[in-house]
Amino acid sequence: MSTEALPVQALIQLHPRDNVAVARVALAQGSEIARPDGGTLRVTAAIAAGHKISLRAIAPGDVVLKYGQPIGVASAAIAPGGHVHVHNVEMARALPTQAVDGANAARIEPGQAATFEGYVRADGRVGTRNYIGVVSSVNCSASVCKAIARTFEGPGALPGIDGVVAITHGSGCGMSDGEGLALLRRTLRGYATHPNFAAVLVIGLGCEVNQVAALLDGMEPGARVHGLTIQAEGGTREAIARGQALVRELAAEAAQARRSTVPAARLVVGLQCGGSDGYSGISANPALGAAVDLLVRHGGTAILSETPEIYGAEHLLTARATSPEVAGKLLARLRWWEDYAARNGAELDNNPSPGNKAGGITTILEKSLGAVAKAGSSPLTDVLGYAEPVHGHGLVFMDTPGYDPVSATGQVAGGANLICFTTGRGSTYGCKPTPSLKLATNTPLFKRMAMDMDFNAGGIVDGTQSVAEAGEALFRLMLATASGRPTLSEEHGLGDNEFVPWQLGAVM
Repeated sequence: MSTEALPVQALIQLHPRDNVAVARVALAQGSEIARPDGGTLRVTAAIAAGHKISLRAIAPGDVVLKYGQPIGVASAAIAPGGHVHVHNVEMARALPTQAVDGANAARIEPGQAATFEGYVRADGRVGTRNYIGVVSSVNCSASVCKAIARTFEGPGALPGIDGVVAITHGSGCGMSDGEGLALLRRTLRGYATHPNFAAVLVIGLGCEVNQVAALLDGMEPGARVHGLTIQAEGGTREAIARGQALVRELAAEAAQARRSTVPAARLVVGLQCGGSDGYSGISANPALGAAVDLLVRHGGTAILSETPEIYGAEHLLTARATSPEVAGKLLARLRWWEDYAARNGAELDNNPSPGNKAGGITTILEKSLGAVAKAGSSPLTDVLGYAEPVHGHGLVFMDTPGYDPVSATGQVAGGANLICFTTGRGSTYGCKPTPSLKLATNTPLFKRMAMDMDFNAGGIVDGTQSVAEAGEALFRLMLATASGRPTLSEEHGLGDNEFVPWQLGAVM
């Protein structure tokens, strides 16, 4: 048994009132480590990096505090130096939330405007990419859409544009004219009018519930959006040939578009986290939050989502809502989710996932508190339904599931022209037509998945970089990516299969 003390950096205590700390490195059973508040602590069980250790005795029923907030209650006695995780911590139906620090409600003052190079579209919105979209109204036309897009694969197939993206899905028929159809149409319309698409071709079979004509109703006719059906063209072969010809025509026009300097206020960033670990709320999420605060200061927009994954941390958002109405809208969505989960025999606290637990996250409260850090400290200005267009500036919330592809699909439909995706376990999420930056929570992950991770926030854990420094570096990367710098997903040709709209309503 070793008695040699490890450096103080072995533990990270996130708030002075916390009774747990996070292991910066793996801790051997029996080792003596320096406490964050002075003195030493003997490790009573082996603790993996990113997992929690008790700083003092915690009795059964005592509240476990991390981030200065409750994350659960002890289900068994935990000695000082003990491993704090699912074997001795559980959720409780009612936990007292701690007061929100006043800094979280601070208003962001305007600063010197940052810029990026984007494509200004006819409607005034700005694209960060210049794609052609081939969108299916129904699953029955998905193969035709993919066949058309495959024609133009490879660099230089259509000079002057970023490529052709097939947007396909598994729905569009066998559904009633109700909530599910309305949600699908809103999502597809958001993609069909997205500024990262220079032009779009919408293809249906012809007899589906989600008719092409109804889908395009209200859209501005002309060169930007075209529609056709397989049945009207005479079959699969004819529809593919007609689609190929239309894409060539649309691409010739799209190739004339040029980037120009626009303010960062035209950037709309979707915030995502997936494959979270014990470092997510310490490094990548706070770094993204710092970048969001810079974006908002420059007039830009950030979309926080994944409603089930703010459960238990909503008070941190309502405390800085710009009005009681905004706070009430957020709480109303959480009540809807509680009812929705109950109707389906589930509970909102059935999270975290096995991967989250392996990475050190114990309860949904702990996961939510870390997830909310992505939103920085900016005021919450609005709450939107899934795939609703985002018109305002600042930090907004969009109601989405926690499942990353579904959530990001809603954000892109709402207008996100950049995605920032934090991960501790490792995600390879691309998101055409919107570039997706992957942000690693720790340096070993960044090195292990070097071909997938765009940004390393692990310096915060390593003690070589502050959250503010990481946020500034990330903000610069966001602007460079919006200006055309390819993400690693784009370099590898990934991101064609991540369109996953939220399916609600009866399937018949």
